[in-house]
Amino acid sequence: MRKRRRFAPERARFHPLSFIRAWLSRHVQVALASLGHLVRSPFPTAMTVAVIAIALALPAGLYVLTRNLTALSESWDHTAAISIFLTLDTDIEQARVLAEKLKAHPDIQKTTLISPDEALADLGSRDGFSEAITQLDENPLPVVLSLQPAPELATAEALDGLRGELEALPQANFVRLDSQWMRRFQAILDLVQRVVILLGSMLAVGVILVVGNTIRLEIENGRTEIKIMELVGATPAFIRRPFLYTGCWYGLLGGVSAWILVAVVLLLAQGPVSDLASLYQTRFILSGMGLTASLTMLGGSLCLGLLGSWVSVGRHLTAVEPQ
Repeated sequence: MRKRRRFAPERARFHPLSFIRAWLSRHVQVALASLGHLVRSPFPTAMTVAVIAIALALPAGLYVLTRNLTALSESWDHTAAISIFLTLDTDIEQARVLAEKLKAHPDIQKTTLISPDEALADLGSRDGFSEAITQLDENPLPVVLSLQPAPELATAEALDGLRGELEALPQANFVRLDSQWMRRFQAILDLVQRVVILLGSMLAVGVILVVGNTIRLEIENGRTEIKIMELVGATPAFIRRPFLYTGCWYGLLGGVSAWILVAVVLLLAQGPVSDLASLYQTRFILSGMGLTASLTMLGGSLCLGLLGSWVSVGRHLTAVEPQ
């Protein structure tokens, strides 16, 4: 008589992909449920998002301002003017030879020779000098070489180094470098950039406090529901997860709103800026935050929302315990 085979029940196998799929599905469900909860309370959500957006738009707007000021300074043709006043015994031919030699210098983009007659004529065209020039017996002005440095020499230190090199020329009487405005302008940019960092840091703390206080109110309003979930055996991670996603949504929506605010301000300011630029026979288009800065702001706002909700959940959720 045949023996019947006994089939042992198959042991449940662990499938990593199934586990990851279920984990992701659960998080997506909680994230969408948190977003739906915010949509069902439009006015409180809009108020919180508006506060976060204004807090983020202020440093973002200052960053855009410094970016456009930097682009404006780089777009100016004459970043600095270097004038070499040659000695009186240097004639026009020697000056032309020196000008050709300086054109080959890697730090000099353009060289313009100004003869004594041209300089005297330009001086005579100015108010108050025409009568004085007629009293001169001879032209006392020397030959002048006007130099435009290369765009790579954007710092005052580099221009000072070029001036020292030019002062060592035997034909040079003295060299004048008009870079004081560059120092002042760079100092203003450095100051604004420092203000952006400090203001951004303080407002980031403000965003964390706003999100944390909002999540605290969410916890207080759902105190009964949280107690019931704890009584039926819900894990702390299960209870904490919706509040964390709510904080993420607050941060992300606030970052998107801040980006829109900055874009609207740039759009409204483009007209007056274009009108002002046309008065100087130039054209200037305001630039926005750029892809990298935009992604950084959105990612940072999301992280701030998550951090604020995490701090609030850690402090207030533990106080909600079943009796």
